[in-house]
Amino acid sequence: MEFNLEKMLRPHLKSALVYTNTRPTESSDGLIYLDSNESPVGKYNRYPDGEQKALKGKLAAINGVSADRLFMGNGSDELIDLLMRIFCEPGSDTIMCLDPSFSMYEVYADFNNLKIEKLRLNGSFQLDKEVFDQCVSETSAKILFICSPNNPTGNSIEDLAYFISKFEGLVVIDEAYIEFSPNDSATKLLVQFPNLVVLKTLSKAHGMAGLRLGVGFASPEIARLITRLKPPYNISSESQRIAAEELDDGMKFNKNVGLILSEKAKLVDALEQIRAVKKVYASHANFLLVEFADADEVYRILIKNQILTSLRHPGIPNCIRITVGNPEENLKLISILTKI
Repeated sequence: MEFNLEKMLRPHLKSALVYTNTRPTESSDGLIYLDSNESPVGKYNRYPDGEQKALKGKLAAINGVSADRLFMGNGSDELIDLLMRIFCEPGSDTIMCLDPSFSMYEVYADFNNLKIEKLRLNGSFQLDKEVFDQCVSETSAKILFICSPNNPTGNSIEDLAYFISKFEGLVVIDEAYIEFSPNDSATKLLVQFPNLVVLKTLSKAHGMAGLRLGVGFASPEIARLITRLKPPYNISSESQRIAAEELDDGMKFNKNVGLILSEKAKLVDALEQIRAVKKVYASHANFLLVEFADADEVYRILIKNQILTSLRHPGIPNCIRITVGNPEENLKLISILTKI
C-alpha cells in the first residue's frame, strides 16, 4: 500500500515554529558560548547535543543502519508519545495495538485523547491474519503498535512483514526485548517499508534503564521530522556520555545477555517442577509469563516474601509475569514457590 508521510502529519505541524539550535555539534575549541544563557562555570553548565550525533553513530553501526534513520527519546515512552502527538489528532484519530500488550500504548493514547482499537491475540498469543484483515478493512487508525517480542506474553509475533504491508498508516514495531530473541530485527525491513518505525531501548539487554534512552529507526524523512519536533535537549549530556562508553564494551554486553538467557533457561526448568505452576510460556524476552493454579495467592505470598512480580490476572487468567533476576534472586524465588 502507498504510504504518504505528508498526509499522515497533523496539519498544523507542517508550518509549526520549532526551536532551532544554531550551535555547532562538532568540536569547536575556542568558540565562546554567549548564546544560550548558560552558566559560564560548572561541570554540567552546557546544554547537551540535541541531535545526539556521537551516540547515534555508535547505535547506527551496532544495528547496521545509516545514522540518518535514527531518532532518540528520553526512553521509548517519550517516542511513543511523540509519534502520537505528531501524527494523530486529539479527539478524532485512532491507534491500534495488540491485546494483551504493553500498557503504555493505551496510557499515551488516553493522554493524547485518541481512540484505541485492540487486536485480540489468539490462544498462542499470535495475531490471526483473517482477524487482522477484517479489522484493517474497517478502521481508519493512523498508527498500529506491534510489540515483538510482546510484553507481557514474551513471544515474537510471526510474519511482521505481512501486517506492515497491509496497514495504510504508520506501523511501529516495538523491539524492547529483541536482543534476547533468536529472530532478526525488523530494522532489516526499513528499506522495504516506508511506513515502518522500529523502537528499541537501552533499558533491557543493555542494562541502562536508569539513563532513560529510547531509540527509533525509520526512513530518513520520518527520523528528521521527529528530531525536528522533539524537545530540543531531551537526552542529558551524562546519559549520552555514559551510554556511548557502555556501547563500546561489546564483550560486557554479550556476557550480560548470555547470563540472563542462561538464568532464564534454569528458571524455566525449575518452574516446571513446581506443583503450583500450570504452564510456563515460551519467551523471547528477559521475562517469563507463568500460569499458576491461583495467581492471586502466589502474588500475595511473593510480596510477603519481598519479591515483586507483575500480576497479569485477570487480563491473562492466573498468570504472573516474572523478570529473570540474578542467580541469587532466582534461587530465592524458586525456594518460595516450591513451598506453596
